Formats: sequence, structure tokens, C-alpha cells
Amino acid sequence: MHVQNSAHIGVTGLAVMGRNLARNLARHGHRVALHNRSAARTSALMAEFGHEGAFVPTETMEQFVAALERPRRIVVMVKAGGPTDAVIEELVPLLEPGDIVVDGGNAHFLDTRRREAALREHGLHFVGTGISGGEEGALEGPSIMPGGTPEAYAILGPLLESIAAKVDGRPCCTHVGPDGAGHFVKMVHNGIEYADMQLIAEAYDLLRHGAGRQPGDIAQIFRGWNEGRLESYLIEITAEVLGHGDPLTGHPFVDVVEDRAEQKGTGRWTVQTALELGVPVSGIAEAVFARSLSGSAALREAARGLPGPSETWLDSAAADRFAGDVEQALYASKIVAYAQGFHQIQAGSAEYGWQIDRGAMASIWRGGCIIRARFLSRIDAAYRADPELPTLLTDDHFREALGAAQSAWRRVVSTAAQLGVPVPGFSSALAYYDALRADRLPAALVQGQRDFFGAHTYRRTDRAGSFHTLWGGDRSEQER
Repeated sequence: MHVQNSAHIGVTGLAVMGRNLARNLARHGHRVALHNRSAARTSALMAEFGHEGAFVPTETMEQFVAALERPRRIVVMVKAGGPTDAVIEELVPLLEPGDIVVDGGNAHFLDTRRREAALREHGLHFVGTGISGGEEGALEGPSIMPGGTPEAYAILGPLLESIAAKVDGRPCCTHVGPDGAGHFVKMVHNGIEYADMQLIAEAYDLLRHGAGRQPGDIAQIFRGWNEGRLESYLIEITAEVLGHGDPLTGHPFVDVVEDRAEQKGTGRWTVQTALELGVPVSGIAEAVFARSLSGSAALREAARGLPGPSETWLDSAAADRFAGDVEQALYASKIVAYAQGFHQIQAGSAEYGWQIDRGAMASIWRGGCIIRARFLSRIDAAYRADPELPTLLTDDHFREALGAAQSAWRRVVSTAAQLGVPVPGFSSALAYYDALRADRLPAALVQGQRDFFGAHTYRRTDRAGSFHTLWGGDRSEQER
């Protein structure tokens, strides 16, 4: 039997993430009301984990809401889209002004903006919250990215900060900004995650199919990298995956897994939103496309007979040196991927008036989340030194790192091309770097072409205004 108005916070939706988040809250001394559409999940949680803290199990939404102290704090952990809307529609008539509804799923930020505006009309706070770290993070301490109003965060924030991962004594949780800001930042986080994983996969592919190293040997290389500047959760787990043997066949695990990478959509959202904002996130886009290509089984099968290079391996001496070059290329490409992601956060913040602190985002990503890494402390420091930094590439530390890495980076990309090893992430990162540092881009020619076939006009370097050349006539120039 639940105790009326006794729970500090409620969680509805008790699949793995919701269940672990509820357990995390209870472990930190919060009385947690529980609700699930199927009461069996609530009963299962209580039977297995009820001893971990103070839980208030409920069977109906009415009981669930009644179990919460005012203002009510409700965390919704259900599938994004229609299921989230259905839960909100069921909740709203039962709530009172000042109550707080938290969406902890991977919602699209535009849906969050819509929901926040709708609930505001009822005097309710809607807090779209990105939560990263997977099921382990949800239980042990995730990185948490809440949006919503400052008033809501003042009430909700202490609970979220108490369960978040901690780095240097600081919680990996902060108020990101209004309405959809939290889910926007989580979306970009996931896009960066796609790029980071793709770059790591390319590094493995180069060492495996360019230098002829076996998975166990490559695992050792990654373990070494994880002791240096590339230290991160993704590098750590990559070494574990590569070092694992399949118990059924005895073959390296990575060789018995079908080479088709799946995706749930957040990386695709990142690229689509970047296109709408006019922000080039080529590294993230290439990572999304690489997953799509990997899943194009019929297309790949049809293309297997296409001719490739005659030389497909490095000699032993070159292979020994190659790992160092790949480490340099991976670090440089990683800088570019994060620079693109933070540029998108800057552009989204400006477009929607969110005033997102990019340094704070780097700080809360240092622990709990999938992209947690030593590297993020450097990004945090860069934005602390210059909050208006136009791109991470111009920060002194990263500028020097890129300068030191670029020769190896170029060797890796050219070697990959000569050996026929696809490296879309490394290649696009280098192209982005070279495009940014170029004095002139061939876009001038593109604009000339556009003016020729569509009279789209162009701007001149020597005077203001828009101009059009009469290409089909005497080729005189007109100011438009």
C-alpha cells in the first residue's frame, strides 16, 4: 500500500533504463514512486531490488500521482514518440500547477519544444532531459542533460545531481537551457558518439587490413593508447571487444560478428538538424552513412567484384611504424569530430535562444556518458579560456596538436587510399581541416556556375552588392 504524498520523485516506465534510474535514486536516499503500464514489471523490481531503498509501488496512474509530494517530480522513461505523448496525456489531468514532468528518453528536441509549450499552458514544467551512459550509467551514475526552466531545475536539479556521475567532485549534470536544449545537446552527443566510434573502427581496419595485425595484437595497441591522450570509455571497450575470443568457434569475436552496424536514429537526427542549421558536420554524416552502407547487403554483394589496388599490405617495417601514425590520425580526426559537434551546439543555441555553455557540456560529458574521455577536460578548458571560441581547432592546445599530427594524418589517409581501405571518417576530417584553413575555396567557381545557369547572382571581393553576368548576351555585369 502506498503512502499518500510521501515519495520525493516518481518514475513511470520500468524497462531497463527506467528501472535502473529508479534504483539509482533510491540508493541515494530518495523515496521513489514506481509505475509501469504492466504492473508485473513493478512487482519484479520490488521482488529483486526492493531492499535497495525506499520504493512506493503503485498500480494505476492515479495512485502514482497521489503518492508524490508537491511539487510533483515525475520521470517518464518510455519509448520516444507516440508512447511518450500517450503518457503525458494521461498524466496532465492528474497534475497541478508547478508540477514537473521529466522526459528522460531520446526524444527529438522539436517534440520536446512542442511538449514544453503545451504543458506550460497548464502551468506545468516540462523538462526534456538527455541521459547518457546506457543501463550501467543509469544505475551507477549517468551524465544528465536537463532542459526546461531555471525554476524547474532549482527543484529538480539537486536530485539529478545526487545520482549523476562525479568527476573531480563535480556532478556530471547541469541545467542546459530552456525547452528543448537538453534533448538537443543529447542528440549532438550521440552524433559525436557515432563519429568517435567510426573513427575507432577505421583505426582498427587500418591496423588489421593495412598492417596485417591480428585482433589480439590490436587490442594491446588500443590498451596502450588508453593510457595516453586517447584515454576514453570507447577506447577501453574497443580493446576488450578486440581481445575477446568467441567461445563457440575459438575465433576472434570480431570475426564472427556480422559486419552490419545498426542505428536508432539520433545520429541521423544530428545530421538532418545540421543541414537545417547550415552547419557542416561531415564526420558525423560519414559515420551515419557508413552504418547505412554496412547494412546495404545486396549492394555490397553486387559490388564485391569491383577492381581494387594491386598493393593491399604494408611491408613489415612500414607496418611497425604505422600504428604511431594511426594514433596521430585518430586523435586529429577526433578533434575535428568534436569541433563539428560543438559548432552545431553553438548554432542551435543561437537559433533557439538557449545560451548553452559549451564548456559546461564538455565538463558533464567527462563522466557517466558513452563519450567520456580525458580529452573532454581539454575542451572544457578551451571554452573556459574563451567562451566565444569560434571552433576548437583554433584553441592553442588543439592547434598545436593538429600541427604535430598532420603529417602522420596525411600519410594515413593516402596510405589507406593506396591500399583500398575505406576511411571516410579520417578523410572527411582532414578535408574539413584543410577547407577551414584555406585562403580561398572553389566555392567561387560554384557560385559562378549558379549564376550562369540560374542567374542566382554572386558577390564580389572588391565591392559591396550582388551581381549577375549576362552569360547568354554580351557578358556585361549588372548589379542586382
